[in-house]
Amino acid sequence: MNAIFAKNVGTLELLDSIQKGLAFSLFEEVVKHYQFTMTDLAAVVGMSPRTLARRKIEKKLSQSESDRLVSVVRLLTQSAELFEEDLEKANHWLNTPNRGLGGHTPWQIAQTETGSREVEQLIGRLENGVFS
Repeated sequence: MNAIFAKNVGTLELLDSIQKGLAFSLFEEVVKHYQFTMTDLAAVVGMSPRTLARRKIEKKLSQSESDRLVSVVRLLTQSAELFEEDLEKANHWLNTPNRGLGGHTPWQIAQTETGSREVEQLIGRLENGVFS
């Protein structure tokens, strides 16, 4: 994956990249690496199919889309780590109703930044053996 998503990228560098708008090629890298369809990832990031087509031509995401993509990648990375880099298991978990999330899937809860943080906290609890 691109260096912008690396764990050692500084917060200020990441914020600067988000504010300028990430390159559409990063969106494509996420699609490929995490085995999404473009349409599915666009929906998670909050882009309509028409906006997706426009961003592909413009070769750049908006600031809000960039911020959302970074949140999604953070969540994908954490869920992959939870399942020892087994992306199939991680994707299954993200799409399965979870008792710790009130019966919703992690993806359903993660549609907002607040929801993403809740899913990240659940992942942290699971990593530490706290199953409630």
